[in-house]
Order: sequence, then structure tokens, then C-alpha cells
Amino acid sequence: MSYTVERVEHFPVDDLVARLRRVTMLKRPEVRVYQDAEISLREIPTDRLFPAQRYVLVQELEKVRRLKWELAGKGYDLFHLDGYVKIWFVGEDRPIDLLPPVVEESVERDGRVVNIINDGMHRLYLAYLEWVIPQVIFVRSISSEFPYYAFPNPTQWHGIDWMSSLPEGYVKKWHRISDYKTLYRDFNSAFDNVGAPRGRFGSVER
Repeated sequence: MSYTVERVEHFPVDDLVARLRRVTMLKRPEVRVYQDAEISLREIPTDRLFPAQRYVLVQELEKVRRLKWELAGKGYDLFHLDGYVKIWFVGEDRPIDLLPPVVEESVERDGRVVNIINDGMHRLYLAYLEWVIPQVIFVRSISSEFPYYAFPNPTQWHGIDWMSSLPEGYVKKWHRISDYKTLYRDFNSAFDNVGAPRGRFGSVER
């Protein structure tokens, strides 16, 4: 299977935001979770970002780094997309849409406000490793009815496990509610083939 980027098409910030406002909840497609939210592109240092995911997969991290190099060869910066891109890979019929990582402002029960990583964990961990200030989609003023489905890691980037596979019973995230999938955002409701083909360059878990 080839990981070579054949072609890239860029879409501006206005197109990105307009599509984000159409994103629905996975199990409640009538709900557009970002419709009335404040959405912007911002450069946020990684020490101000809080992952919910407790691990990275080494092979996925390496794929994201390969994608960074491939995009650089086409004149694009993985960490500063200034919109979003549609990517065609050699040997693949369907392109993928690549958005900047999605970060949501989250107010926790102790009153602390944190920037929780919704999507793009491996790219943001790569930014952390490479001392990059990444550009992210920053979303504020989401309805309190629809928080991100897991809690932010209290120790932030410290203690993130490097894994080649996940053992049975491994706790990937600390979920807010038992039926946590009811809080999933479905980015494929507004974009094409986000994160797929699964296991290529995208994150393994949102």
C-alpha cells in the first residue's frame, strides 16, 4: 500500500468554518453541535493543550510524521493548514479530508477551563515532540449538554504511553458518562472521508 501523496487541494478558512457548523452528533444527527459555537483557527502552544487520550501508537505517530514530510513536498505545512485540505494518495480512489486538530474549551467541575483535544492527538503529540506551536481549530461556547465525551488528562502530556498495540482492558480515556458514544462528534457528517482510510495517516481514536 502506497503512502505517497499524489495531489492536494486546499480549502480556505471560511469553507472550513462553514462545514464545521454542519457537524452533527453521531447518534443524534439532528443536532449540529458547533452550529452556534465560536470557531476560530489559533496557534496554541502544546503546554496549553490537554489530551484526553492516554496513549499514542508508535506506528501512527510515524505515519503522521511521514504525512508531514509528504505534504511539505507539496508546499503544505501539516501544523499550519490555514483551512483544510483534500488529499489524494497514489493507488487510492477516494481522497481524505484533513482538518487542523480540533480543540474545545471545556469547563470542568472544579471551575478550571482547559483546552481539550477532540481530534488530532497524534499530530499534536508530534508537535509536542518537535517543539512546534500548532495551528488548531479552537471551539468555544459549546452547549453544556454536549461536552467532549472524556475528561482531560490531569497530568497533561506527562505519562502518555507509547504503544505498538493496546492490550485487552487498557483504559484509553476516562469517559464522562456510561453511554459516552452519545457525545461523539461525527466529522464525516460535514467532511469527506475524515481520518480514512483508517490506519493510514489519521488518528486511531477521536
